[in-house]
Amino acid sequence: MSTPHVVVVMGVAGTGKTTIGPLLAARLGVPYAEGDDFHPPANIAKMSAGTPLDDDDRWPWLDAIGTWAHERAGLGGVVSCSALKRSYRDRLRAAAPDLVFVHLAGDRTLIEDRMSHRQGHFMPTALLDSQFATLQPLQEDEAGVVVDVSGSPEEITGRAASALTALPEPTA
Repeated sequence: MSTPHVVVVMGVAGTGKTTIGPLLAARLGVPYAEGDDFHPPANIAKMSAGTPLDDDDRWPWLDAIGTWAHERAGLGGVVSCSALKRSYRDRLRAAAPDLVFVHLAGDRTLIEDRMSHRQGHFMPTALLDSQFATLQPLQEDEAGVVVDVSGSPEEITGRAASALTALPEPTA
């Protein structure tokens, strides 16, 4: 019997983490956790004001996500988290070593267009440039896949699920 992965759906704001995450979790038959729900109120206030978070803001958030992922080891789960820097992904893997990443990636123009049509989200499009400037794509030694965000949510989810099947089984 295979053990489900714990998957972090990552990428810059507007790539569809909150849309694709639940769809991927449903397809894999595992729970989904919204990464934004792990932010303390001060982080949300800062981002809502158009101020990017710094690393000191992010460490407690990443630790909370890492704790959730650790608790799901061997059971599977999907969580959304921007995880833009290698150091952030390393911090998540320190808590849950068998994490795999689905990096939702796409053209900046497409992502900005999608962000401009979102309703009720605290991340303004003004922070998109800082997100792309911060992004460090997955490295060859990181367990994960890159999935293009063009197309419908169902198409993107299908590409992600297919790509995950090529990854080795987790050891947990």
